[in-house]
Parts: sequence; C-alpha cells; structure tokens
Amino acid sequence: MTQNMLSRQSFSGMQTAMSRVAKAQEQLTTGRLINRPSDDPTGATSAMRIRSSLAAQKQYVRNADDAVGWLDQSDSTLQEATTQISRARDIALQGANSGALGQKALDALATEVDQIRDGLITTANAKYLDRPIFGGITSGAQAYLPDGTLADPDAIGTASGVVRTVADGARIRIDVEGPAAFGPEGDSVFKHLDDLSIALKGGDSVAIQGAIGKLKADSDRVSNAQADIGARTVRVENARSVATDATLTLSNALSSVENVDLAKATVDLGLTQVAYQAALGATAKALQSSLLDFLR
Repeated sequence: MTQNMLSRQSFSGMQTAMSRVAKAQEQLTTGRLINRPSDDPTGATSAMRIRSSLAAQKQYVRNADDAVGWLDQSDSTLQEATTQISRARDIALQGANSGALGQKALDALATEVDQIRDGLITTANAKYLDRPIFGGITSGAQAYLPDGTLADPDAIGTASGVVRTVADGARIRIDVEGPAAFGPEGDSVFKHLDDLSIALKGGDSVAIQGAIGKLKADSDRVSNAQADIGARTVRVENARSVATDATLTLSNALSSVENVDLAKATVDLGLTQVAYQAALGATAKALQSSLLDFLR
C-alpha cells in the first residue's frame, strides 16, 4: 500500500466519521429523524401518508365544530320559538272564555299576539355566522319577510341543504328549513297568529277556539324539529370524538416515524464525536511523514 493510498483511505474514514457527527448534530438540533427524504425513503413515504390522514381528520374536527355550533344555535332558537307559541296558545285559551272578557281586554290580548308574531318572525330569522339558519341554502340575509312569507322560496326543499362532512363518507345535514319548523306557506304559525289576532279583535269565539288547536299543532311541529336537531347533534358529537381520537393516534404515529428520541440522540452524538476524535488521532499517528520518509 503506497503512501498516497494510505492518505486517501484515512481521509475517507475521517470524512465518514465527520458525516456521522454532522448527522447526529442535525437530528439533535431539529429534533427530527427525517430531515430530507434521502435520510429514510421508507419512513418519509410513511410520514407523508400519515400527514395526509392527519390533515383529513383535523378537517373533520373543524367541520364537526362548525356543525355543532350551527345545531346548537338552531336548538336554542327553536326552544325560544316554543316558548313564544306556548304563550300565544295561553292567550287563545284566555280569549276563548266567552263572556269573561270584554272587547277591550280582547283587543289587549290581540295586541300581545301581534307582538308575539313579530318576535317569532325575528326568531325565525336567527343567524349563525351571518347565515339565516332556517333559510335553507339561501344566500340572502334573512329567512322570512316581515309578513311571515319566505324571503327565498327557491332555497327551500333542495335535496342536500346545508351539510357538513364529519367523517369519511359521512355527510350530515345541519339545517332545519323554515317550513319544517314553522309550517308551510299559507298554513304557518305566523298565519295562525294573524288569524288569532283578527279573531280576538272581532270577538269571534269559534275562530279563537280553532286557533287553540292550530297553535298546539305548531308547538308540536317545533318540538319535533328540535328533537331531530338533538339527534343530529349527538351524531355529530360522536363523529367529532372519533376524529379527535384519530388525530391523537396519527400524531403519535407521525412522532414515532419523524421525531428523534432526545436521550438516544444525545448518546449517539457523544459516541460519534468520540469515534471521530479517535479517527483523527489514529490518522495523525499513522501518517507522521517527514521529508526524509519521502527521500528514502
């Protein structure tokens, strides 16, 4: 083995030892086992797949959070509507006591019914993130006009409605269309309240009696819509829980593939530094050449 060959081999060995030290330093500094695909092609491929799945699960969680917010808003709004309709029905029962109230008292009750109707329309125009929750897929600012008719009838009765994807292949409708909660056009709770007000002002006991039954049906319809909202909320919350657990599992899996064990990395760095120092020392002793050695 010539001196030149010995020098090249020694230099190659030192370069290898130096590369190991640099790699150990990089892993300890970044806290990652894979800093570039060439570090571990198989691990890099697995990490990419895990990241893709993790991003999907995080999006499912965000979708579920938005769905729960929409559903909670719908539930509280329908509860408020139930209270208003119940009060209107109590007024109808009070006005149905023929002979117990004079016309002035009936007019006062009619005035209260008008206020309830206006308040119920305001309730039906409740919004979540600036979208009317009972307006279907409308892009408008409200679901109902002041006269109690739909602001955008074409947005009602669509096949999909407002939906959120909360899992792979799981799309849940989160809206309740106005007619499903407040009744169809021409037979809605707003029309029934109008009729009750007219009946009270006219002292029409027969019409007042009829309004009692209609308002009971309106109250039942709103309660049914609220029960449906509750069932969908449970389903969305379950999906959110599953997606949250999957996010945690995937995060741990990604960590095991990409992240470095700090204790092990510290030990590895110390070992590689010792090996590099030993290589430097051995090379220095093996290549103690002088001019006299070359002249021999």
